[in-house]
Amino acid sequence: MKVIAFVGYPLSGKSTAAQVARELGIPVVVMGDVVREEAMRRGLELTDENLGKMASELRQRDGMDAIAKRCIPKIREASKECGVVVVDGIRGIAEIERFKRTFGDDFILIAIECPLEVRFERAKMRKRSDDVESIESLIERDRREESWGLKEAMEMADFTIENTSNYEDFIETVREILLKLARNVEIEIETDIHPTESDEKVINAIKNLFPDAEIKIEDGKLIGRARNLERFRELLRRQRILDTARSEILKGKSGNEVTVYLNKQTATVSRINFCDADATLSPLKVTFRLNNIPFQRFLDYLAPETKDGRPVKELERL
Repeated sequence: MKVIAFVGYPLSGKSTAAQVARELGIPVVVMGDVVREEAMRRGLELTDENLGKMASELRQRDGMDAIAKRCIPKIREASKECGVVVVDGIRGIAEIERFKRTFGDDFILIAIECPLEVRFERAKMRKRSDDVESIESLIERDRREESWGLKEAMEMADFTIENTSNYEDFIETVREILLKLARNVEIEIETDIHPTESDEKVINAIKNLFPDAEIKIEDGKLIGRARNLERFRELLRRQRILDTARSEILKGKSGNEVTVYLNKQTATVSRINFCDADATLSPLKVTFRLNNIPFQRFLDYLAPETKDGRPVKELERL
């Protein structure tokens, strides 16, 4: 399981970043929802003042990591969907330490930085019930969250995003980082290189299918690693072999891995031809390791069901 958390001052863009995650199919746990749920349970109006007092009360009573502790079961439950979860709303060091103790190296913190004046303009545009109504109120909210350790938490981030440009650029930056960190699929390619074969031709055959493959050859054994599925996916459609590919993927599933065997010779001309493990001259053994994605989504993205030879429903993103 991988936990990716956003930290930032109020209105810096954390909610927008979380929405990008949702659009990528990554579940999101919003820490502020814990406070809102408690306020609603007590029948309180969801204003900035009430929520701020509630958050402070929870931390004073149950420790500075009180809200983080309440989020852990939510994170574990959300992770069942695809193995990666985004957390929106870290406020202090105690929360980071709690998550690090729980999730270890699988916890990654991203800070979003944005100037005060820009954040206040966003508050006026957003008009949410718990938003501030003056820049002085925003400064006071900043101070309150700094008292929980927000400033120090920002300094502990593994990555920092500057949210000072236009909306589209910010969205694209967040998307690129999430895709990089999620690492949905790892691809491993193995084959033996026989004395009658050219190392260069075998390498080119693999790169015809997986252009980003990093390849090593030792003692006649080739091992390649890749992450980009786009070329392989494109060739399946160009050759109109989605039904065959879907069948082979289903047959090759084992746990969170899928293994298929491809003809090495046809790959030299950028064609995919599925074959048996004991095919002549050693086939390409390709293993797809699904780290943070459900098998069904991987299957439907790579080789969807077809009707009259055409995909019934295409997934644009994995």
